Amino acid sequence: MDQAPITVGLDGSPESLAAALWASDEAERRGLGLRLLHAWILLAGEPSTGLPPGEDQNYWAKRIVRAAATAVYERHHDLSVTEDLVAEEPETALLRAAEESTMVVLGSRGLDRLASFFLGDISLQVAGRAERPVVLVRATGTGGPSAPAAGAADVVAGVSLHGPCDSVLEFAFETAAARDASLRVLHGCPLPVQAYAPWGVDPDVAGEISKEAEERLSAAVRPWRDRYPRVAVTSTVRLGSAARAALEAADGAALLVVGRRRHHPPVAPRLGNVAQACVHHAACPVAVVPHD
Repeated sequence: MDQAPITVGLDGSPESLAAALWASDEAERRGLGLRLLHAWILLAGEPSTGLPPGEDQNYWAKRIVRAAATAVYERHHDLSVTEDLVAEEPETALLRAAEESTMVVLGSRGLDRLASFFLGDISLQVAGRAERPVVLVRATGTGGPSAPAAGAADVVAGVSLHGPCDSVLEFAFETAAARDASLRVLHGCPLPVQAYAPWGVDPDVAGEISKEAEERLSAAVRPWRDRYPRVAVTSTVRLGSAARAALEAADGAALLVVGRRRHHPPVAPRLGNVAQACVHHAACPVAVVPHD
């Protein structure tokens, strides 16, 4: 088992607290430690002796981390938690932490507010550049992580068949196994122009495309079924928009897992269209997993 901790980036927002609580649950399931990290370029060096709060330049930074740790300990009394203050830009610190972590968990505002365009930038940048999976978690009205619908505990993985998807499937199967949850693997397959006829979609062409995609998806999933025989898994091909298919499948799910290419053209966005849509619009937590 990978013993690297789960790292949470904290900024004092309700979303980052929700991320800490979600990550603490995941760390408990996986038997991992939890690292609570707050980064600020203006953090002062620690004095040799204690200072009263009014004179401690790091007072508010410490308070952010301590508040999250207190909430985590109330939830998981025996969890191994490390509190970490880093004098760096948040994005730099989180990308460095990702190299030493099983995953990084961050708060996400999605598109709920106009401010999310600016405030969510660090989360999106980290999700688009980290070498390990990044999970983005929304907050509920109570400040906790968004929860799946009653009775729903499954994990959904949206995969592309245009390149390797083993990293996405590995993370999805590991997560489902840790939760003792079912896994739904989905491939959204846009129809090519030749599938359309004057009266609509040609059922013969659509059927051939769907059958071929189902065979390829089944072949991609098979090795992971064998490795995780206790995970109940279904695989489905949906014709049409891959982003829409993933979002519809994730409605009420515990987690949506999508991929992100490590290598892309210099002018291309770091998150593809599907990952962007899922991060902004999915109500459940979204894991962005880098792959080749």
